Amino acid sequence: MKDSPFDLANRTAYAAWRERKLDSAPRRIEDILVALDDPRRLTPGELDALLQRCATANMAIYASNTAGNPDKEIPRRLGAQLGLHSLDSHWLTDDDAISPISVRGAEERGERKEFIPYTDKPIRWHTDGYYNLPERTVRGMVLHCVQRAESGGENQLLDHELAYILLRDENPDHIRALSRDDAMTIPPRLDDTGIARAAQPGPVFSIDAQGYLHMRYTARSISIEWRDDAATRAAVAALTRILATPTPWTLRGRLEPGMGLVCNNVLHDRAAFVDSPQHRRLLYRARYHERVAAVPRAPA
Repeated sequence: MKDSPFDLANRTAYAAWRERKLDSAPRRIEDILVALDDPRRLTPGELDALLQRCATANMAIYASNTAGNPDKEIPRRLGAQLGLHSLDSHWLTDDDAISPISVRGAEERGERKEFIPYTDKPIRWHTDGYYNLPERTVRGMVLHCVQRAESGGENQLLDHELAYILLRDENPDHIRALSRDDAMTIPPRLDDTGIARAAQPGPVFSIDAQGYLHMRYTARSISIEWRDDAATRAAVAALTRILATPTPWTLRGRLEPGMGLVCNNVLHDRAAFVDSPQHRRLLYRARYHERVAAVPRAPA
């Protein structure tokens, strides 16, 4: 795309975008925090604050007055106000395409308990939906906390555009390798009837039709097949090292009841946690095929 900072041949556009990005990148979780009354009915000021943070950092954290409220309309109606409408429905979501993430729910729905998000185990760095078909790319997400665990469950967040900068600054060939259409392949998923989902190859870094950077990634070491060449191995090793090293822009925190994350599918992880009878972790996850709406441009 003409004048794209993600064109490896366009060093001028990249340098200008890189400078703006690093100058505005938040360094504390508080920098992306927005106080909301009711996420289902945003005020103009609340909506603008969320959109501005997503435009700058690809994410925002909110704290609202809905602690303990199990209404699944909270993430859905919040998403709609942010321009998120096309929910990514799959075999593990509820009929409304919103997933309750909890250990208890996985125990009640036996088909979920084998998947790490529905356990109390840690989850390594990833973006959501990395196994989806290209036409079902997950670009936006709302994660709403109904109840926290007794302990643990913290998240690390990193804007994928900053990961791109760190990797490109080290060696542009790493970006070139991870932009190949077969850089990362998710093997087929099998069930009792045979192949439930075909193998899914694709790039780690890609540019969408609007010129935005998308990242498709998981740090899992199983159920992943990387392109078998020296350039890809070097790029994956570099990215693994970058994500394992705290950066000035790695944000850390735990969602408390009534809090949530809205984002353009940034990199994130999750620490292990421990539930108790009083505190059984429950989050609602809504994935979308759109990005969070762009901030309206001011008149020239």
